[in-house]
Amino acid sequence: MAVLDFDKEVVDTPSTNKFNTKYIPQEVLGTGASSTVRRCISKETKEEFAVKILDLNSGVETNEVLRAECMREVSILRKVAGHPNIIRLEDVFEEDAYVFLVFELCKGGELFDYLTKMITLSEKRTRMIMRQMLDAVSFIHSKGIVHRDLKPENILMDAEMNIKISDFGLAVYSTDVDELQETRGTPGYLAPEVLRCGYYDGQAPYGQPVDVWACGVIMYTLLVGFPPFWNRKEYLMLRQIMQGKYSFRSPEWDEISDTAKDLIRSMLIADSAARIKPANALSHEFFKQTISAPITTKFNGRRKLKSAYRALLFIRILKDLKACGTTLSLHKLTTDPYSNKRLRKLIDALAFDVYSHWIKRGDEQNRAALYENKQHCEQVQMTLTAPLQLHPDFLEPAEFRDDTFYEPSGVR
Repeated sequence: MAVLDFDKEVVDTPSTNKFNTKYIPQEVLGTGASSTVRRCISKETKEEFAVKILDLNSGVETNEVLRAECMREVSILRKVAGHPNIIRLEDVFEEDAYVFLVFELCKGGELFDYLTKMITLSEKRTRMIMRQMLDAVSFIHSKGIVHRDLKPENILMDAEMNIKISDFGLAVYSTDVDELQETRGTPGYLAPEVLRCGYYDGQAPYGQPVDVWACGVIMYTLLVGFPPFWNRKEYLMLRQIMQGKYSFRSPEWDEISDTAKDLIRSMLIADSAARIKPANALSHEFFKQTISAPITTKFNGRRKLKSAYRALLFIRILKDLKACGTTLSLHKLTTDPYSNKRLRKLIDALAFDVYSHWIKRGDEQNRAALYENKQHCEQVQMTLTAPLQLHPDFLEPAEFRDDTFYEPSGVR
């Protein structure tokens, strides 16, 4: 059996003849536990694509299990084909040891990286992204499918910055009752009902509302740069999710519109039956607004130059504040600079310049770790194949110390 060397710049083995007949493989774009993604070029049209090469003998699962999961993903991708905001599957090549999935190439990269670069997004830009996302989720649900792993890392952007929902590896049909009792997904984006299935026996299967919950988490994160559910202690974060407790804390949320907050509340209702549906969310008042909010400025220079520029900008802001008569005392500047919106955005930008290496992909790290005073990798890895191990304190009634939470009432 031929062995595929993922480290080589060009894939060249006897077992890849079908793929190599049509495409020229190029550089590696990313790697996973059992797969590698490369850019590739069509020999006939010269069009660029991305190929996901699944190694069926990676040892993560048996050959048969990996092949079955891959073919389920292919089946679902074909089922949801045709929507402009869902990744397009171009070709499939099945070999003895590998499966090649050829997708459209999204040159804008991941929403995750875009957010790390921009730090926060304006309501105008968030509205554009969430409208596309909810429309795609509504389409997915209309086909009887649950995605189960919506997160910024799995949302790609094309050259025009339109989003493309990708990675249907955990997606299942809504009739698959057994699968919908498994705890699958990424910790910070899991809905309460998914956690209940992992922790308690006899729970009813969850369903499509878990994707709406994930959309609520994503929208919250887009607007302020950090997620609604985070705690250094993993079991406290999971308890927050189970109880649907989060906050619109000051000052980050002070200038966010009430309609944006209301839409987030309607998506982050702990009771899945009361949670808003994607089609109804698209009719929310938030999408009817025409606020002319500026999109966060892009800086494309190198990190050091960018930091220097922002330092100069900081001085310019202070001069502007003085010129326009805005009172900003030295005491206020040194004790509570975050109270000023322009300074707050600049401080966040500088922090991301210096500490952005803390913001990692994968289940073991959360964007909110940037707000801790040291790096933490304590989140449970919940793309699970085994039941969760629950901290004993999780089931005990306890108060959240030093936090004030918004407690959803279920009113939409």
